[in-house]
Amino acid sequence: MERKPILCLDFDGVIHSYTSGWQDADVIPDPPVPGAIAFLREAVDHFRVAIFSSRSHQPGGIEAMKDWLGRWVLEEDPFDVAWVNAIEWPTEKPPALVTIDDRALTFDGTWPSMDVLRDFKPWNRGGERG
Repeated sequence: MERKPILCLDFDGVIHSYTSGWQDADVIPDPPVPGAIAFLREAVDHFRVAIFSSRSHQPGGIEAMKDWLGRWVLEEDPFDVAWVNAIEWPTEKPPALVTIDDRALTFDGTWPSMDVLRDFKPWNRGGERG
């Protein structure tokens, strides 16, 4: 059996819309980014999906993310929820084939200027969309 590659996803700003900003590791008040649940559902068929966040290291963070995701998956399709059990919740950054994160640059061998780094904004705060 071929082992699936790891797809690592950040949580806040990628899966969770994060419109209210940071409140605490176990406080997740906002809905998903549009399309996030359907994307995750499809991704588990092709990848080992790992959700890794700054919440992952904090007390209650992983449980809060799991609970939040479970609620939204149930709301979207209460008859198709078993796939959520395939999602992994690492406490350290996994060796992923690719990572999706709203606060990252793709390194192409050229170092960015300090101005580019200082001026960076995630997509949901007015930054460029990939």
